[in-house]
Amino acid sequence: MNPPTDPTLEDSLQDSLDPLKRSPNSSKHEKIVQSRLLASAELKHQVSKHCLKEILAAAELIAESLRSGGKLLLCGNGGSAADCQHIAAELVNWLTKDFERPGLAAIALTTDTSFITAHANDCAFESVFARQVQAIGKSGDVLLGISTSGNSANVMQAVVLAKSLGIGAIALTGSGGKLMQLADVTIAVPSTNTQHIQESHLSIEHILCELVECLLFPERDEISTAANTKFI
Repeated sequence: MNPPTDPTLEDSLQDSLDPLKRSPNSSKHEKIVQSRLLASAELKHQVSKHCLKEILAAAELIAESLRSGGKLLLCGNGGSAADCQHIAAELVNWLTKDFERPGLAAIALTTDTSFITAHANDCAFESVFARQVQAIGKSGDVLLGISTSGNSANVMQAVVLAKSLGIGAIALTGSGGKLMQLADVTIAVPSTNTQHIQESHLSIEHILCELVECLLFPERDEISTAANTKFI
């Protein structure tokens, strides 16, 4: 026999599941949604004005490395680590099924948990990416270091080592930090808000993947140009 149910509780649960029911806080929360989305959109607009040359330069650097038989290495922490895996997946697989092409060499240095935990435990977390750059990087490769603060010690250490090995270095950051002074190309999103920086980083990362495809495959360039004309 099923236990008796509380009709008041049932009504409350039903109300919470009904998307059309407005809570007393709905108006306040709507303003939060609109404010955050508009702020994120405005930051992307600022990126399009202030980071254009750096985005193009980064795409050229990556494409030239891949064209010459090199590879893209990626490092970052937390959400930026997830971004590294995201970019590597887009390049090794493909960005869109509208353009299927051979896989491009990209490795996220954030995925080998056995190595990362061993090195962090036995040596230091600050060198967890630099060690991998030393082990698998070679002259002509490119390292993309992602840090919203621009002060991630392990990313900076990897960038410094990469440059000493003849590996090109790209930094993807916010508006502050020491990392921007270390890389060959720095894309510095003009903000100190971590969430909005990350949102802009994802847009930039997708754009970089598309530009690399355009630079390596003329037919992809035609597709993107046509799509851009339609958008305009």
